[in-house]
Amino acid sequence: MGMTMTQKILAAHAGLPEVKAGQLIEADLDLVLGNDITSPVAIKEMEKLQQKAVFDKDKIALVMDHFIPNKDIKSAENCKCCRDFASAHEISNYFDVGQMGIEHALLPEKGLVVAGDAVIGADSHTCTYGALGAFSTGVGSTDMAAGMVTGKAWFKVPPALKFVLTGKPKKWVSGKDVILHIIGMIGVDGALYKSMEFTGDGVKNLSMDDRFTICNMAIEAGGKNGIFPVDERSIEYMKEHSKREFKIYEADEDAEYEAVYTIDLSALEPTVAFPHLPENTKTIGSFGEIQIDQAVIGSCTNGRLDDMRVAAEIMKGRKVAKNVRCIIIPATQEIYLQAMKEGLLEIFIQAGAIVSTPTCGPCLGGYMGILAAGERCISTTNRNFVGRMGHVDSEVYLASPAVAAASAVTGKISSPEELGL
Repeated sequence: MGMTMTQKILAAHAGLPEVKAGQLIEADLDLVLGNDITSPVAIKEMEKLQQKAVFDKDKIALVMDHFIPNKDIKSAENCKCCRDFASAHEISNYFDVGQMGIEHALLPEKGLVVAGDAVIGADSHTCTYGALGAFSTGVGSTDMAAGMVTGKAWFKVPPALKFVLTGKPKKWVSGKDVILHIIGMIGVDGALYKSMEFTGDGVKNLSMDDRFTICNMAIEAGGKNGIFPVDERSIEYMKEHSKREFKIYEADEDAEYEAVYTIDLSALEPTVAFPHLPENTKTIGSFGEIQIDQAVIGSCTNGRLDDMRVAAEIMKGRKVAKNVRCIIIPATQEIYLQAMKEGLLEIFIQAGAIVSTPTCGPCLGGYMGILAAGERCISTTNRNFVGRMGHVDSEVYLASPAVAAASAVTGKISSPEELGL
């Protein structure tokens, strides 16, 4: 029996000719990632080990993004812990104020991940990098500590689900709608510890930003990882952003999948995940009027340049509705700068939105947009659990940048078509 893309990458990094689903392996790592919340825990765990040196100072990335600039004393202490560690170990890829960005947008932009890599990160949305044809997955801080020292991690080889994408999405339908549709279809545990492998002739109609978004939320279906085949579009992206050599792995024709789903992208509609799970999805037009208090456009899921452009196209010449707070967060300094050059930030500010420095901020109920009891937020983030963005009696609705921007203007959950677009 043949192997899937994920299984081939894991076999190569374990030095084995083949692996099978369920097999326990130890694999070499190309990158170990941590942020300002998870890294201090890993650093403290690493101090308990006999070996205290990192395996490769160029293969560790520490990204200060969750509470940056520091929101309080505790967050400042966490960042100081990371800063001191990075200095002591001469970590090449340390990103702090002025250089930071939201980790899962920043690392591909900096060329630190390429096709064929095996990557772990002490953040559940590390699965984002599968968009480049890499195996990447989230781990706990203890595994991060071990990875920083040994350059290895153990895995149970995941079985796989195959998603055959066909057709071309209509205007205002993006990667966020694709993955919300999938999660609504299979549920938040539908891919539990499985590899979500995307293929089909529809892949060519998805931008890299779409693919990053889809892989980013594989974890919201329980997935171990999400992964796309390497094509001309992803090769072009890697050549633009990285000097590293990449390796292309392709699934065997007789690779085994636990299930195969075919999704016609042209049939999808703008989709919203209602509280309090990403699987609770409804399409625009299938529900009544829902007033909102806040709109957030950003995060590791939807803070990329395409997202900024779509939001600006909708908000240009319009105003954010009275009593709605609209918070826009470009995911990296480079995205922020390009959005400024293109005049997007001016559009946002003239519309009555605010633009933040790159940060995870409101996504995890950290800062820059906490909700009070009874408030509703339409957000391009990835989770809408109870209390995720603030008070346990608040509500978070997940949607694409197009829907979030239109909703900010109308004051209720809306599609761009309702604005005549």
